[in-house]
Amino acid sequence: MKEKIAKSLSEVVNLPAKEILELIEVPKDSSLGDFAFPCFTLAKTLKKNPAEIAKELSKKIKREKEFEKIESLRAYVNFFVDRNYLASLTLEKIKKEKDKFGSLDFGKNKKIVIEFSSPNIAKPFGIGHLRSTIIGNSIANISEFLGFDVVRLNYLGDWGTQFGKLILGYKKFGNPSKLKKDPIKHLLSLYIKVNQNKSLDEESRSWFKKLEEGNIEAVKLWKTFRALSLKEFQEVYDLLDIKFDVVSGESQYNKQLKSIVKELIAKCLLEKSEGALIVNLEKYNLGVVLIEKSDGTTLYATRDIAAAIDRHKKYRFDSMIYEVGSEQNLHFNQVFKVLDLMGNKWAKNCVHIPHGLYLGKDGKKFATRKGKTVFMEDIINEAMGLAKKEILKRFPNIKEKELEKRALSIALSAILYGDLKNYRTNDMIFDIERFTSFEGNTGPYLLYTYARARSILKKANFNPKKKYVLSALNEIEKNLLSQLLSFSEVVLQAYNTFSPNLVANYAYQIAQTFNEFYHSEKVIGSESEQFRLVLVDSFSRVLKNALTLLGISAIEEM
Repeated sequence: MKEKIAKSLSEVVNLPAKEILELIEVPKDSSLGDFAFPCFTLAKTLKKNPAEIAKELSKKIKREKEFEKIESLRAYVNFFVDRNYLASLTLEKIKKEKDKFGSLDFGKNKKIVIEFSSPNIAKPFGIGHLRSTIIGNSIANISEFLGFDVVRLNYLGDWGTQFGKLILGYKKFGNPSKLKKDPIKHLLSLYIKVNQNKSLDEESRSWFKKLEEGNIEAVKLWKTFRALSLKEFQEVYDLLDIKFDVVSGESQYNKQLKSIVKELIAKCLLEKSEGALIVNLEKYNLGVVLIEKSDGTTLYATRDIAAAIDRHKKYRFDSMIYEVGSEQNLHFNQVFKVLDLMGNKWAKNCVHIPHGLYLGKDGKKFATRKGKTVFMEDIINEAMGLAKKEILKRFPNIKEKELEKRALSIALSAILYGDLKNYRTNDMIFDIERFTSFEGNTGPYLLYTYARARSILKKANFNPKKKYVLSALNEIEKNLLSQLLSFSEVVLQAYNTFSPNLVANYAYQIAQTFNEFYHSEKVIGSESEQFRLVLVDSFSRVLKNALTLLGISAIEEM
């Protein structure tokens, strides 16, 4: 609808439709219209009072069937959309497009590589990597919905000095039977034990150097730790229903690092500092980047530079997105700058999308090395336990298999939505009890609202092919239709700002409006029954589409 208004305005204003589109607003007070065009921008060029310009434009604009009326108020031209036209347009579009409603071809013929999740080998998949996993997955979903060719990439932390500590820890304190029974928890205990003993630092570094040099024993242990970790990670991804196109790791670039160092030397970018090799970025206010330590071992930055170059060769991406915590802001700014100085013009298309931290109820960060962590299996089990209590209150005779199925869906909606409703850069306290509430701004509330809508349709034996008659719409019906029609705009804005919370907030808003409609208007047995059933069906489809972009599966019954 905004596009239609922009086109109509461009015919009487000396501004291109694209510029006009960016100026169109949605009034907070619906009595002022559905859309408004502010005339302040035109005042300078036309050398008139904005209110006069608005008055003139309201008379010049050609009246189209889409608009009930067009009028001026002070410096604004206000557009009132014809309700019946809006209803017909919206409902027919949703009926036709179904699960594609809201999608656009904005990203057609463009490729995006999105790196997200990226847990560390031999450490538990806890909430430390959950944010990257679910935010990155949602951004990938949104990008695909807008027509982009998306490569979902999980870049494992499977290399670095921590593996020297793990190898040494296992050799000194490891237990093969414990490793077999509960590998990750055993490896975590070894990591913590070695990390707490500073006298083992030198020997740990020595073992990582051996690993980089291909020492048979070190490589064998590393491969064992990696395989065990991957198996456990996959169980989590299966539960979350998250898939990757590529699973790689830092180790993949170990053999390419020497060529990166040579290229940096050839381009006069490397300097020696206390025996180590660095790239000095101080004149860009980015400090220095350590490329190679004095003992010859490489670092995270070196591997990220090699990985970026390799990915561009493989995928020829239009942009590459890193969904990684905000504590890595400097790191990515440094890596992108080094890539740029190396002559890679595509470096400007590399983007770091940061997120804040999960905090414990004490307001402090979870830190694995201090032994303070939360396992994903424990989070999901706790959420399922809380969900089961709520389900049993409503359905005491539900069968165990169905109880487990619903509880898992509700638990996952609680965890995913509990995060995604927040702006990603904000730190947030992880409160699973609050997340699993069936009331308020929560995932279970949205699932419950969806199930309520589907229940109405089932009870009415809804036939979508049956014709309906449009009568005068009331205010709540009008609001719901307007919100449904705005879905594609929300999705596009969510992509442009890499903000899945916009989709989450939208889902909550339309759910609230629907529940207001449900409580105030009779559907089954009303004079407008078929129309209202179509409206209920359309709402449920759009809510399901929004939830899908968040990685949440809607369920027909709670």
